[in-house]
Amino acid sequence: MSWEILLLGLFAAAAWYWYAGMQAREQAVAASRRACQDAGLQFLDESVALARLRLARDGNGQLRFQRDFRFEFSDTGDNRRPGVVRMLGERVEWVSLDGEWQPGRVASVTRLRD
Repeated sequence: MSWEILLLGLFAAAAWYWYAGMQAREQAVAASRRACQDAGLQFLDESVALARLRLARDGNGQLRFQRDFRFEFSDTGDNRRPGVVRMLGERVEWVSLDGEWQPGRVASVTRLRD
């Protein structure tokens, strides 16, 4: 196998990874916006930031990228509170508007349906 074919394969894999990441990010922005709107909160900056990336299995046992995106929202208009969207592949697993996870407390989690 020549190095040109290997280089082309690496380039194609990088392009696919970037495209899949952008699709997941768009889904995370939409889910964050919808969760804030449903809760009567203000979705700040209209953006999300990738906080964590790892491999996980979905309900069918297939290996997918699991991405946690962080965003900020405001309940009063004068503050910033953190939120998290977890994506598994292209699907939204959950959205948390609770801020920090604290042991022993139940987190406020909204599960979004397709």
